[in-house]
Amino acid sequence: MAPSSRWGVAPRESIEAECARRGRDAFADGCIALLEGGQPEQELVQALGGPAADKFFDGAEHEDTYWFRVWALRGLLWSWDDRALDSVREALGDDSWRVREMAAKVVARHLLGDTLPAVAELGDDSVPRVRRAAERALVRLSAADA
Repeated sequence: MAPSSRWGVAPRESIEAECARRGRDAFADGCIALLEGGQPEQELVQALGGPAADKFFDGAEHEDTYWFRVWALRGLLWSWDDRALDSVREALGDDSWRVREMAAKVVARHLLGDTLPAVAELGDDSVPRVRRAAERALVRLSAADA
């Protein structure tokens, strides 16, 4: 993945650096907490979301805080922890299509076969990007016999 011109690093590189800084267990704990609606920690959110995360720490009210869950899933995409399985399964049914899409990507990358019923339900999602991500996940799970 090419580095973002505003960010200076690819999301994966930022996530790897944050894992090195705080430790993989603490990183996963932070991602799980974000997925479960926990209070966003600025350093973690900025490592996950890059420059786009800055606006959430301006003191204003924001309605698009689903990005915290998207970014938490992005973190788990690149630094998986089995403790996050239930949170990812829950994210597959999130109100935000972006969260559902990213959750399906996590399932596909890490072959989370335990999520198969929830991923299969996304085949009827109203958002084409979610349906495509779910289809890719199902293909990967089937191919891996997960």
